[in-house]
Formats: sequence, C-alpha cells, structure tokens
Amino acid sequence: MKNNSIIDVVDVDFYYGTFQALTDITMNFEKNEVTALIGPSGCGKSTLLRLLNRMNDLIDGARLVGQVIFEDRNIYAADVDPVEVRRRIGMVFQKPNPFPKSIFDNITYGPKLHGVRKKRDLEDLVEASLRQAVLWEEVKDILNRSAMTLSGGQQQRLCIARALAMKPDVVLMDEPTSALDPISTAKIEELIDELKENYTIIIVTHNMQQAARVSGKTGFFYLGRLIEFNSTEKIFTNPEEKQTEDYITGRFG
Repeated sequence: MKNNSIIDVVDVDFYYGTFQALTDITMNFEKNEVTALIGPSGCGKSTLLRLLNRMNDLIDGARLVGQVIFEDRNIYAADVDPVEVRRRIGMVFQKPNPFPKSIFDNITYGPKLHGVRKKRDLEDLVEASLRQAVLWEEVKDILNRSAMTLSGGQQQRLCIARALAMKPDVVLMDEPTSALDPISTAKIEELIDELKENYTIIIVTHNMQQAARVSGKTGFFYLGRLIEFNSTEKIFTNPEEKQTEDYITGRFG
C-alpha cells in the first residue's frame, strides 16, 4: 500500500452476470486528493466508483474478483459490514436525490440511524454540514421547508451536505454536475476544491474541462480497462497512450 493512499484497488475484475464490466484494474487513491475518472459512456467508470463503497452489492449477479483495500482492510472481506463502509465512503449521485422531507431531516436522517439523538447535536451537525456545502446562508431560515422546493443546484449541494453529515473519509461523486446549469456547476467545482482539505474525493465526469479543473490525478477508462492513470496535468498535456490522447483531443468518445 502506498503510504499516502486511502483506497487501493488491486487486480480487480468485475462482472454483471456473465458480462465483464471491468478487467484487471489496479490503482490507488490518495488522501486529500481529487481523482477524476474519465472515458466514454459504458467504459466502467461508474461501476468502479460503486465498487468503492459496495453499492454494486445491491445488484443481482454482480461479482468481484480481486481486492478493494480501504485503510488496510479489504472491504469485500466476509466480516466487513457494507453499511459501515458506506458511512465512511459517502456517495453523491448524478441527479440530485433529496428525500421528500425537510432540509433539516435530509441532513439528520443518516446520523439518526447511526444513533445521534440529541437535538443540539443534530442542529450543530446540520449547520456544520450545510456550511461545508456552502448552502447554510441560503437555507438557514427555511430548514423546515421541503428539500424538493430548492433549485437543482441547491438540491445537489444539499445531497453533498447529507453525505458530509455522516463524517465520511471519502466522498464519491458520480457526475455530480451533469444535471446542473453552468453557475451551479461552478459552485460545486469550487466546493470540491474546498472539500479536499478534509476529504478524499473521487469524481466520475464526462466533462473533460471539469476533470482538468478540479482533479490532481486522472484515470482514463476504455471498455472496462484502465488505459492510463497519472497526474491530471500529464494526462491532459502529455499522455503516454495514444488512446488517451485521441479521447482528450476529441478524436473518439
């Protein structure tokens, strides 16, 4: 294990039934770094992302060969609780998916399930999470209003706050801005930049400019294989593989 890595993917093959979605993936994700996963649709980026917190467990016929090591433990070992994995490794999805509850209840839902009960503790957690997601000033007077009344960009920041309320170590983001307008997208990108002070962030994005703007490392996937994994600057300015260069310059994908 590299000394600064928080997650190591080792010799991973992954299947949906008989279909092999990932082939021989080995890569590591470093603490307090933003890593972007890029590549054309259907190349395995989101599958890999969901492997990192066992979201694929919920799919019938999903099967993993290899190891995903999170802080020195294989998260697929028999004695590991997937719920605890998902608490430590949070997820933000492509489309904002707030619960049809109040803003306050959206943030406190997970912590309450995990035993946080005191009103004061919950209030502090809500404020801290919303501040981290740069949403507090916009919603502090309407915490009892339904989250469904927020704009799309606000809903997505709420979903990020909801993930942060669980005090994760890693935040996975699956195309978190693809459903948002440019202004909301810029806000989320700024937020990602701030969050890496305290979290490790792994983001799947179709938007190459976004990958270049927000990440320190980039992995390029094609047909279920990791073609190249390097510093974002190198991937975008001087890639080692012709396939990477062809994708980045828009020759295919």
